[in-house]
Amino acid sequence: MKGQGKQRYSMEERKEFRKLILEKLKKAKKDLSIFKKSFYNDQNNGTDDTYPTFKAFEEGSETLSKEQNAQIVEHLQKFIKSLNAALIRVDNKDYGICRITNKLIPKERLMAVPHTTLSIEGKRHLEKINK
Repeated sequence: MKGQGKQRYSMEERKEFRKLILEKLKKAKKDLSIFKKSFYNDQNNGTDDTYPTFKAFEEGSETLSKEQNAQIVEHLQKFIKSLNAALIRVDNKDYGICRITNKLIPKERLMAVPHTTLSIEGKRHLEKINK
């Protein structure tokens, strides 16, 4: 396993991870703001004077869209919370250590999923237990 010989990532590497996490956090917060505005924006699409059937379809579509937006907002809030927790781990110098195996998570995985707390090995182990 790559990085297995090290106990933790260097200060320079943690700075690189911090920068990546902050970029993802900024984008996630921006996306959350957009979806919240969309979710709370109750615009009338001008269907008042159209056929009742069309209005029913329109309202059904609007409901689905609101449900989807609510799910996306919830997902983004959870993602932001995970990224903030990752920043704390960077500051505590225990960032990148698998919570199951206690081994260093490969840098490639952290670059792809910077908020992860599991190596692939740890994730597979957890999946076996949860089956």
